[in-house]
Amino acid sequence: MSLPAAKAAPAMPFASQPHGGGIFLRRSSSPPVPAAALRLGPLFWPWEKVKVGPLSVSPMGFGTWAWGNQLLWGYQESMDTELQDCFNLALKNGINLFDTADSYGTGKLNGQSEMLLGKFISEGSIKSPDDVVIATKFAAYPWRLTSGQFVNACKSSLDRLQIDRLGIGQLHWSTANYAPLQERALWDGLVDMYDKGLVRAVGVSNYGPKQLLKIHSYLASRGVPLSTAQVQFSLLSMGDEQMELKTVCDSLGVRVIAYSPLGLGMLTGKYDASNLPNGPRSVLFRQILPGLESLLSCLKSIADRKGKTMSQVAINWCICKGAIPIPGVKTVRHVEDNLGALGWRLSAGEISELEAAAMESPKKMVQNIFQTA
Repeated sequence: MSLPAAKAAPAMPFASQPHGGGIFLRRSSSPPVPAAALRLGPLFWPWEKVKVGPLSVSPMGFGTWAWGNQLLWGYQESMDTELQDCFNLALKNGINLFDTADSYGTGKLNGQSEMLLGKFISEGSIKSPDDVVIATKFAAYPWRLTSGQFVNACKSSLDRLQIDRLGIGQLHWSTANYAPLQERALWDGLVDMYDKGLVRAVGVSNYGPKQLLKIHSYLASRGVPLSTAQVQFSLLSMGDEQMELKTVCDSLGVRVIAYSPLGLGMLTGKYDASNLPNGPRSVLFRQILPGLESLLSCLKSIADRKGKTMSQVAINWCICKGAIPIPGVKTVRHVEDNLGALGWRLSAGEISELEAAAMESPKKMVQNIFQTA
């Protein structure tokens, strides 16, 4: 699928983007919003966009880790129709960022997440590159030893996604901890896919502040800007490492993308020690949930005061911290609930309440095994 090139957006931290044609039209029944109301309203509305390098993306995206993952998320092909409904509903409400990876999908379903996104895009009414921004991650498999192999991985993703160019091409993890000699080839692969026009921006995932500074410097020496850094970031993952990374990213102009903003579901209020999810998640939940009483109580209290859900409050916290959260979605209900995290802001006092309650939790989320320093 060939998408027309987009004009460069103005260089500013946040740009309010009017809806264009097709899928981003506002409902015709809605009256025009007075300029004064916009000035006095919340800092984010669903149709406002956040600057990510050359891209303009929604202040929240959606993650597609579950699309094809049978082991952790219970995926079945019978879910595909509702997943397409999720995709279309998100687009109609101004969400244009979708995160995936070439490794998403278990067993024979490897790559299923990208294939589903490709199908949904091809069957939709996409008219501009800004209508949908796909951010995919390329696994640092041990057999990907050259930049050319990494570029070929990008081309394979493009084939599955049925598009000519990615929004953001990301290195899924660093090999610095176990195969440091492989790292430079992967960085060169990011440079090559950018220079070849296969991606509009490049990013990394699971990089700590020290390794982020290294790759940022290297890419800059090759004339390639680093646009994003994806990391586990939530009220359960707001330790010194995450906050240091956020500070480094802010200083470099790199946008943080927050994966697992709901702590794999622990911050939704749906589960407790007597009601655990199925599958491997139950082991982690059993260890962490009993110590979350204070945080979950605080989330519920603020949610009740604001007429929101606990999930919406937890996601909004990420937005208030300057990150782009990408909660996973499997159902239309998930999309509808998560959309309620937009269009308003937690107060400074509420943010402090949440963070104080989070600090009381005796156990935090387990960090990704590939996370570097």
